[in-house]
Amino acid sequence: MSTEYQRALGRRIAQERRRRGLSQPELAKMIDRSVAWISQVERGVRKVDRMSVLEKVAEVLDVPLSELAAEAPVVAAVNEEIPDATSLRLLLSGTHALRAMLHPVSAPPAEEIRPQVERAWELTHESRYTELTRLLHELVPTLETAVRSAQEGRAAEFFELLAATYQACSAALAKLGEPEAAWIAADRAIVAAERTGDPLLVAAGAFRLGFVFMGARHLDQVEETARTASHALWPLVEAGRPEAMSLWGALTLQRAVAASLVNDADTAYRHLDRAREIAERVGEGRNDHNTEFGPANVALHEVSVAVELGDAGHALRAGSKVDVSVLSGERRTRLHIELARAHAQRRQIDEAVSALLAAEAITPEQIRGHRTVRRLVSDLLTMQDPPSPNLRALADRVGT
Repeated sequence: MSTEYQRALGRRIAQERRRRGLSQPELAKMIDRSVAWISQVERGVRKVDRMSVLEKVAEVLDVPLSELAAEAPVVAAVNEEIPDATSLRLLLSGTHALRAMLHPVSAPPAEEIRPQVERAWELTHESRYTELTRLLHELVPTLETAVRSAQEGRAAEFFELLAATYQACSAALAKLGEPEAAWIAADRAIVAAERTGDPLLVAAGAFRLGFVFMGARHLDQVEETARTASHALWPLVEAGRPEAMSLWGALTLQRAVAASLVNDADTAYRHLDRAREIAERVGEGRNDHNTEFGPANVALHEVSVAVELGDAGHALRAGSKVDVSVLSGERRTRLHIELARAHAQRRQIDEAVSALLAAEAITPEQIRGHRTVRRLVSDLLTMQDPPSPNLRALADRVGT
């Protein structure tokens, strides 16, 4: 291990520890090391020379091991399987296209399938993954058949529905912590979108792909995907097309979050300001390509960015101004999770637990299958000893 890497690793561990609101004694307790050991590692005067220890640090700080183990072999972490995620992965593993090619059957009219696609997105926004999984297991094979058996001139509308369906599948998998499977679904959505000839549908696919890269912490890919897509859309934004403005704004919010994750505050807030300007023109009440883009969603992302940058005060002030009534259940839950993280950074344990309980009341499936929530609850258990009854019960429900 080079001295330069050793020091860089120490700085990264210290940065991530502070971002999570943990003290050195708390981190030491969570990885079963002394406070002196943590201090020496963060100052770059001590090596982390065992992969098992580095894995534990990465797990506790919720950082991909590959970002810490630049000069060590990468060992994949083993995570508990979530049934809905497994079922969706199996759905993507099926050879539905081959069956449709070899055994063509007449598909229902697009008008009959469209309500099911809309329902899939309703369930995605509500984080009702069990129902969504059941629906997609029927919907994906139906649409794979429909795009191949459609009458001449009708295939594009089926490809549109297929693209939207794979986007919903990708969105759910990304939330369930399955970036590889989410990537497959997003890629299929883009391929289907290209067959429609609709550039906005292709841009929506790029937006979903950005979420996949975000979950995998491929932040350079988040930036490149969102940057190239938003630049391509800009002429349509200048022309005042609301759908293009929504997609451009949503992509720009992704760029803001990606910048915050590399601690680039100036870039993050610059992207937020530009998105806010477009959001004011779009207004609330639209949900173009299921982006939920508008002033409230920009405010929500401001909270996320502030939390990632470790500015809990800014996050809490911004969060108090968000009109959550215009957001979906999934978005309202996201706001409460971010507020809980901000409270944790300020060591306000009871307030953090209250925010998580509010989130759970809205979308229980999202909370109980959310990796960030599990890590946060684990942090709170370390900060509050003994834990309050509410915290202990919440920890039991999320499996911490």
